[in-house]
Amino acid sequence: MAAFISVPLKKSSEVDLVKPLSKFVAATYPSGEEQAEYLRAVEELNKLRKSALGRPLDKHESSLEVLLRYYDQLCSVEPKFPFPENQLCLTFTWKDAFDKGSLFGGSVKLALASLGYEKTCVLFNAAALASQIAAEQNLDNDEGLKAAAKYYQLASGAFGHIKDTVLSALNREPTTDISPETVGTLSLIMLAQAQEVIFHKATADRMKDSVIAKLANQAADFYGDAFKQCHCKDSVPKEVLAAKQCIMQANAELHQSVLAKQKKRFGEEISRLQHAAELVAKVASHYDEYVSVKDLGDKINRALVAAKKDNDFIYHDRVPEVKDLEPIGKAALVKATAVTPPISQKFTDLFEKMVPMAVQQSMIVYDQRKAERVNAMVGTMREATNLCNGVLASLNLPAALEDLSGDSVPQSIAEKSRSIVQQGGLQSVEQLIKDLPELLTRNREILDESLKMLDSEESTDNELRAKFSQRWNRTPSGDLYKPLRAEGANFRSILDKAVQADQVVKDRFNTHCQMIALLCKPEKELSDAIPSANPMKTLQGSEVVNVLRSQLNELDRLKREREAWESEIKGVNFDMRAKFLLALAQSGAINEEQLSSLQLEEMYAKYTACIRESLSTQERVLGDVQTSHQEFSSLKQSNSEANQREEVLKKLASAHDSYVEISSNLREGTKFYNDLTEILLKFQNKCSDIVFARKTERDELLKELQQSIAREPSAPSFSVPAYQSTPAVPGPAPGPTAAPRTVFAQQPTDQPSGPPARPPPPTFAPQAASTSSAGAPPVGPPASNPPPMAPPAQAQGPPYPTYQGYPGHYQVPMGYNPYTYGQYNMPYVPYQMAAPPGGYPGAPPAGQPYPGYPQQPHQQQQQQQPPPQQTYYPQQ
Repeated sequence: MAAFISVPLKKSSEVDLVKPLSKFVAATYPSGEEQAEYLRAVEELNKLRKSALGRPLDKHESSLEVLLRYYDQLCSVEPKFPFPENQLCLTFTWKDAFDKGSLFGGSVKLALASLGYEKTCVLFNAAALASQIAAEQNLDNDEGLKAAAKYYQLASGAFGHIKDTVLSALNREPTTDISPETVGTLSLIMLAQAQEVIFHKATADRMKDSVIAKLANQAADFYGDAFKQCHCKDSVPKEVLAAKQCIMQANAELHQSVLAKQKKRFGEEISRLQHAAELVAKVASHYDEYVSVKDLGDKINRALVAAKKDNDFIYHDRVPEVKDLEPIGKAALVKATAVTPPISQKFTDLFEKMVPMAVQQSMIVYDQRKAERVNAMVGTMREATNLCNGVLASLNLPAALEDLSGDSVPQSIAEKSRSIVQQGGLQSVEQLIKDLPELLTRNREILDESLKMLDSEESTDNELRAKFSQRWNRTPSGDLYKPLRAEGANFRSILDKAVQADQVVKDRFNTHCQMIALLCKPEKELSDAIPSANPMKTLQGSEVVNVLRSQLNELDRLKREREAWESEIKGVNFDMRAKFLLALAQSGAINEEQLSSLQLEEMYAKYTACIRESLSTQERVLGDVQTSHQEFSSLKQSNSEANQREEVLKKLASAHDSYVEISSNLREGTKFYNDLTEILLKFQNKCSDIVFARKTERDELLKELQQSIAREPSAPSFSVPAYQSTPAVPGPAPGPTAAPRTVFAQQPTDQPSGPPARPPPPTFAPQAASTSSAGAPPVGPPASNPPPMAPPAQAQGPPYPTYQGYPGHYQVPMGYNPYTYGQYNMPYVPYQMAAPPGGYPGAPPAGQPYPGYPQQPHQQQQQQQPPPQQTYYPQQ
């Protein structure tokens, strides 16, 4: 039988989960026990990843449990942290499980800032490890069979889950190993192997042949489906699938033949056994390197021989065609295990108390709605108070009632003066106005630097995308940075509006600056600055004065009530977390707008009614005050001094109200800029983190592209000449220079057909060169060939070819070129007929070397001859 197919594990690069997750926890949750608990959970999650992916895993259930626990934790953590690319900036890098790299190193890998990608790869490893554990089981006992079937079904379910979710989880083209086509094929293979294990168990349990035949036929059907879907030969061995389909079909026919024999259908028995024998023969002839079917073939052949013998001598039943046989039934006793977290046996959520991101985001929006509602109500009350103060200041009330003497500082003006001095006077406002531009500049610089980082990285990404075109297959920075750029544009708009608001406050301060400075002076100087008027003591105690005072007291009561309501409104709190969690658990989604609107209306309904009533009362009282003031003014003795005094008192009262409002606005502006600085620093950190992550991803992708380009062929393939593809003769290592063919024949000798090693290049002795004569006659050809000389200790060049019919090899000096006749005054050798067996040219006496041929050191010592003149022509 063939071995079961198991899947290799993917390999992941190390990822530090602590830094980004801890930063999010510190920014989201206030310091305290809750934050410390979440930080400890982050550390545990990082350790869990290292245990699951940072070390080799044994083919054991405990290792699989670690992988499944990490997968469950990822599923639990996903809704509680903002894992998209533009928030946490966690990049996960995984290599293709089936890619083995190349001579230049590396392998196909993909880096994505997506937790869905991490979950997919972890689940792939869990399925792969389950297939390996199943393949290691002992199928000779019942426990091993049950465990193998269990793990194959788990692997099938995990691969099937990846097939259904990988494209939505990645939002881009995945690597080959986790593509829907590959994992779909693997899911079918695992299911087929689980069915095959059930077949083996049924066989071991000696179940009915009809049941075993159906199980085997179903396994063959599963293998057939996997074979049809398999398109990638590198990742899945299609030959094994074809072989197993035939083997399972043969088993089904074998057991169905037993059933036919029991029903005395001997012709059907023979037909099925013949078909089974044909299937086994096909496997043996085409897939023998993958499977061994000898035992099954022998079993089928024995049954076939016995069946034929009985039928020929006894039954003489007609043997039908295979196509005419009744189809064998199918029985699927396995199914893919559904992946529904938690799938590990002992799972404990490390972040159990942390609410999901949907609830967190709903809480943020709820807080914004609440702040808007509170600000609207407080703004309405403050606007009403400012309107009241403005109307009274325009009527010079209550100063006109207090200034009946006409020559002293009215009590209300004196109180206003003391209030301004206590608040810091003119200098405090001037200092606040002076600080605003510095705060604004700091915020603008932070925002500009943040957006500049995005612009620089996006420009680099666009250049590389234009250079590598389709190969630059990561998310474009322009698309990735859209939320950040929208956030940056919002911050810039906020700053522009703040600048306009600052200018309004400055203009108002400049308008009232002179009167505010007057209120800051001592009481005597203030009294001297106010014009005096004729006494109006006759109006003291009059009915109109008493009515005006009661009306002013009513207005003061309304203002005090609104101040108390403002404090109460700001202090109202309600924890919407429980409502949002309940809604998420019930419907799987949160209708935040509806829930928040209902809760806010319930909390602030009574204050809304009170404010509406207060505004209505104020409007009525202000009308009465204006009527009473007209009557009061008609009773006053009118003169120019009185008019001037009243005008100054009006300006002083208005200056006080403006001072209070300007101071409040400037303090709020300072707080706004300081708070905005913290927000912009977080925005800058977010931009810095994502730019750093993108640069890291860019460097890895560039490295991968360089390796991919290096692996590509630089030119189209071409055919090599036949003479260059001749296999080299075994021998010493060749030298750097190729040798030409020999030009002289040689007598046959008894030496081996292989060429001897090449001797060292010729050497020149200085004394030989001085004693030799340039005009010496050439040495004549020797009479016969010398015996072969001993080869040197080390070869100096490649072996030499020989002509057919001339065994043996002669060697020539390095660098010899037989086609350079005419150079260096070399003599021309005419073409001659083949020499007789004695050899051509003649050789020297036995034991003597060729004249002019470089000698070995031991030969020089024996012969004691001076070295001959070196000629250009090679000597034999």
